[in-house]
Amino acid sequence: MTDPITAIKEGKIKQLPGANLEDEDLAGLDLSDFNLVGASLVGTDLSNSKLERTRLEGANLLGSRLCHADLRANLLGANLMQADITAADLRGSNLRGANLMGAKLTQSAIAGAFLSGANLMSANLQGADLRGADLRGANLSNANLHGANLTQADFRGALLNEANLEEADLRGANLAGANLSGANLLCAELEGATLTGVNLTGACLLGTEVKQQVS
Repeated sequence: MTDPITAIKEGKIKQLPGANLEDEDLAGLDLSDFNLVGASLVGTDLSNSKLERTRLEGANLLGSRLCHADLRANLLGANLMQADITAADLRGSNLRGANLMGAKLTQSAIAGAFLSGANLMSANLQGADLRGADLRGANLSNANLHGANLTQADFRGALLNEANLEEADLRGANLAGANLSGANLLCAELEGATLTGVNLTGACLLGTEVKQQVS
């Protein structure tokens, strides 16, 4: 009988909902179009792998390694807590309700991704590209967004308290009703941003020129 991991590597099996693939080495593999719904990938190495259109809804990727991976996948409600997703491609990915608490997403391409209701508390998004991303109601408390590209992103009702937004580009972003109390906005770009109902209590705005759009 063929070993499941060998079968995966040979592309002989793509339907693996609920599979236990914890701590496996799947780096560099083409796992596009796989069904890994609810699978356990805790500590699994998926760096440099291709996961385009892969179904990972509800999958557990706690502490997994996904650096440089093509992760344009369905990650609805997935657990990516403490995962290393450095320089990965998440453009247009479905990450609604996903848990990315403490995840490392530095220099990742996340433009146009769907992150509404996601937990990004204490995540490292330094230098990430989140242009046009949907972050409505997301929790980005204490997140590091230093130098991130957040133009046209939707942060309505999001939690950004104590977040580091130093030198972040928020031009045209919608921050209506967002909580930015205690946030660091040193030298951030806010031209054309919607700031209606924003909580900026205790926020650092040094070097930041606020030209808001109310509607």
